[in-house]
Amino acid sequence: MTEQRTADFWFDPVCPYTWISSRWMVEVTKVRPVTVRWRVMSLSVLNEHRDDHPEGEWEEYMWAPVRVCAAVEERFGQQALGDLFTAMGTRFHLRGDWGNLAAALADAGLPEAIAEAAGSTAYDEAIRSSHARAVALAGGDIGTPVLSVAGPGGERVGFFGPVVSPAPTGEAAGRLWDGFLMLAGVPGFFEVKRTRTEEPRFGMGG
Repeated sequence: MTEQRTADFWFDPVCPYTWISSRWMVEVTKVRPVTVRWRVMSLSVLNEHRDDHPEGEWEEYMWAPVRVCAAVEERFGQQALGDLFTAMGTRFHLRGDWGNLAAALADAGLPEAIAEAAGSTAYDEAIRSSHARAVALAGGDIGTPVLSVAGPGGERVGFFGPVVSPAPTGEAAGRLWDGFLMLAGVPGFFEVKRTRTEEPRFGMGG
């Protein structure tokens, strides 16, 4: 019997490539014995000490969705966080509806009043703590997403990515997962990378 795995997936809901990778992970759970634990990280935290600001005028706004995510995780748990991420991603990246956090909460079956967390710093410590766990696993010179699994000795290992577009489906998703596990099982493996040459594609691939 194939071993049951638990994958930790750190995300900032505003990142389009993270959204695509998350849909790949959802596909993986359909074809491999994998459970996903959704966790928050923040591009704003990642970039706050940089001299240049890659997100420009969006940087302050970017706190709002992740704060709502952190509030939902604290109040309602992992499953609700995953449901909200799906709802946010559908609105943000598929419909272009960036501002309506209350509607995303409603889509996920959660109280719309939680949208008030967007303008509060009450959950910033929790966001920073979760973000720090991702950085501890994958390093500081990374982005979102971060994906973590158990290594050969049972210790957690984490990597930035994978960045994939569009999201593979079915057995293709499973094969990418198998490859990720192989790399994660090699002590001393650090990275593979190539430059992205196209805009994110939100449709599902083969």
